[in-house]
Amino acid sequence: MPGRATRRAPSSSPWARSLCTSGNRRRWLGFETRRRAEAGATRTDMAYTLRELADAAEVTLRGRGEIEIDAVAPLNRAGPRNVAYCASSRYRALISESRAGALILHPEDSGVFSGNALLCDDPRVAFARIARLLHPPGPIQPGRHPSAVIHESASVADSASIGPQAVIEAYACVGHQALIGAGAVVGERCVVGAGTRIEARAVIMHDCVIGERCVISPGAVIGGEGFGYVRETDGRWLKVPQLGRVVIGNEVDVGANTTIDRGALGDTVIADGVKLDNLIQIAHNVKVGEHTAMAGCVGVAGSAVIGKRCLIAGGSGIMGHITVGDDVEVTAMSFLKGSVSGPGRYSSSLPAADADVWARNLGRFRHLDELARRLRRVEQTIKQILSGGKH
Repeated sequence: MPGRATRRAPSSSPWARSLCTSGNRRRWLGFETRRRAEAGATRTDMAYTLRELADAAEVTLRGRGEIEIDAVAPLNRAGPRNVAYCASSRYRALISESRAGALILHPEDSGVFSGNALLCDDPRVAFARIARLLHPPGPIQPGRHPSAVIHESASVADSASIGPQAVIEAYACVGHQALIGAGAVVGERCVVGAGTRIEARAVIMHDCVIGERCVISPGAVIGGEGFGYVRETDGRWLKVPQLGRVVIGNEVDVGANTTIDRGALGDTVIADGVKLDNLIQIAHNVKVGEHTAMAGCVGVAGSAVIGKRCLIAGGSGIMGHITVGDDVEVTAMSFLKGSVSGPGRYSSSLPAADADVWARNLGRFRHLDELARRLRRVEQTIKQILSGGKH
């Protein structure tokens, strides 16, 4: 789709506003021009007509299709060259006050806003499509930083980008237009697929496979030793060698400081399209199905099998050696102890309450067994009375 290069307005952040004095801005623009030239940058900020955006997002256009949009913005801060969206009734009051060049709205909300609109059943999806178009990731700059350490037996595509102090070990393979960030490590015999980004200080341990167009965020560790120990007769722990791999499919995102342990004998497998947030622990031999998403601080114990398109909310725990079916949703801070066939929505967490109320409820909880026994005796007595018996 054709687009026209434009100069984007400076950010509204305090740091960016400080650049708007004439001297500071000239110095900054000079630095930025030199930086882009030295880096060989080819990316330009693009503007699209509203009609082009509507076609790309597959939504209905209402209003002036010829106006140009060059950025997305929050609903309450968007200007005439920005597009914003509203997908929640909590923000509906802001619609009529918005100064955005266009809003992405559900048809039910279209009457509140008199300006240009992109109408669709799911504004979040349309917003994501448009944001990806207006704000694409920067291109991979091929090359190898002089401080990178690359074993002579490793195979690295000429189009790949290898950052400062990155390490690529023996017989590893790095694909077309892959990025290995500063300080990242790709272990022996690993495979990194085309277009995959291994961000700064992420570690891919030996023999692991990362598919195409994945993002492994900073600090993630793929293929660390699984937590495998057996207790000897004298009580000491004996470590069990972890001999499997981690195999990750295509278009998988792994958040910062997330860890995925290698299998003990077989592999730990993360299927295509899985999205993992920051600070998640995936133990050895876990299998995660296609397009499942997990939020931060989820823990999945060893050998659990999780199906396709599942949603695991933050802080949840999945017991080891259980099976979770396709299309299962687990709400925040829940604990799955047994297998569930799905689809369905499962919860086990208790929401916070006033401390005094919680203390009283906790006291009652301690007497649940006694109350249950008393209730059974009452039920038995009532049953005998109704049947004409004596008690």
